[in-house]
Amino acid sequence: MERLQVIKRHLSSNQVIAPYAGSMPLSSQTDFKYTLDGFNILSQQDREFFETNGFLVVKKLVPPQDIEKYRNRFKQICCKEVKVPGMTMMRDVSECKSEFVPGEKNINKIQDFQMDEVLFNYCEDPNILKYAEAFTGRNIMAMHTMLINKPPDLGKMTSRHPMHQDLHYFPFRPADRIVASWTALEHVDRSNGCLVVLPGSHKGTLLQHDYPDWEGGVNKMYHGVRDFDPTSERVHLVMEPGDTVFFHPILIHGSGANKTNRFRKAISCHFASSDCHYIDVKGTTQESIEKEVNEVATRRMKGRFDGEITFHDIWRLKGQLVRGERTNL
Repeated sequence: MERLQVIKRHLSSNQVIAPYAGSMPLSSQTDFKYTLDGFNILSQQDREFFETNGFLVVKKLVPPQDIEKYRNRFKQICCKEVKVPGMTMMRDVSECKSEFVPGEKNINKIQDFQMDEVLFNYCEDPNILKYAEAFTGRNIMAMHTMLINKPPDLGKMTSRHPMHQDLHYFPFRPADRIVASWTALEHVDRSNGCLVVLPGSHKGTLLQHDYPDWEGGVNKMYHGVRDFDPTSERVHLVMEPGDTVFFHPILIHGSGANKTNRFRKAISCHFASSDCHYIDVKGTTQESIEKEVNEVATRRMKGRFDGEITFHDIWRLKGQLVRGERTNL
């Protein structure tokens, strides 16, 4: 309980706090594992907090004018005023059987906006990248992009996102050179489904993921961790517009239902060192997601591409260099 209270004090303050009472200060250890030397943007306390918990919230990192720019662009895309090549637009499972009417109220998420110069500006933002490189190093790829528009829940709890680990979706390693940035585009708290994290879970391993057995249905590719301790300490990340959380891809996290009558928006990018390498996921817990992603890609490319599309091909197409040199990815 003391550990949880310390995290909450950190999140409610602009100041960074020391590690939990009773834990060994990381400064007494030889090396940091999850953060890199030579990047002064992270203080010693920042690094110790991330090493211990697997996430770090930076207040007001993205300015209001950029927040408004991303919100307006999302609206233009949803209203079909702008068409972005290669982008995926998703609807909540509770709305999929209803008639589609263009507009932001009918889209719960857009993915792969790397070809849109306005939204991709988020991934190229120097304020974001100066933090990202402290986790990835100087050669940085933007590998996965999203703008989430969590809808008001209609009572079926489909707006939830099950507890999961992002590494489940990524066929590249090492995990410690991958980091997510997630920026609130408005006030988020438990009422509208803020992020919830299990501090310290990044020190574990990649677990088996499956679709949860939810009565109201589950959104496409919203996989959840099969087995984790449901009594684990949880932290709900209450954030204001522009606040940004950086977190490790093995950190177990999710979000609750949006119980308000307004949509909850956030923008996100997963960064990875271009020095990472692709792995073969066959025979691993990721084999099922490889199959699902390949099937979707094959359907979308039908008639435009002859030949087999591999999991690695898909990620090579998604990835965009944002700093340094493109080496392996």
